[in-house]
Amino acid sequence: MLKVIKRFDSFEFTNPGILKLPLEDIYRGGNSKSRNPHMQTMLRLVGFGDNAGSGFPTILDVWKSEGWITPELIEDTNLDQVTLVMKMEQESDENVIENVIENVIEISEEKIKRLMPEYSKKKLAKACEILRMISEKPNISIDELRIALDVTDRTIARYISELKNKGIIERKGPDNGGKWEIMK
Repeated sequence: MLKVIKRFDSFEFTNPGILKLPLEDIYRGGNSKSRNPHMQTMLRLVGFGDNAGSGFPTILDVWKSEGWITPELIEDTNLDQVTLVMKMEQESDENVIENVIENVIEISEEKIKRLMPEYSKKKLAKACEILRMISEKPNISIDELRIALDVTDRTIARYISELKNKGIIERKGPDNGGKWEIMK
């Protein structure tokens, strides 16, 4: 059964079975080896397929045209499944911390530096990701943040509390209908 997970910043498609072609051939395109040839023929006859191995390269081209990083195809032979992870993350966003500090949010370097001694690199990256999401969508809910970061309720509550206590963010208005503000 196909499993689809939509997050704030990505899509994940998990399909049972292993790849029928090597990863390099799939990324390159031009080869097609259907898991269900009868279904493929039926779809091709009604105009929804070409049997030319062009599907994945088309996905890659569209994703690249949006400026997002290359989708990742992960084969897990232990679980007998394949997952396609498509992150809506700009190609240049490889270093989230530097990008957030320099480009996305406009808060003083001193405030960020005050976070650094207490936070590991991983925790700082999560905090910066929260700030990036807030800067992009000031009315984002705690639940949306939790889902996007794939963390527990307690974890997101701790991050929000610490960011508020440091004077980095502030909630304006009610929990429902209010918005976040990044303090300068």
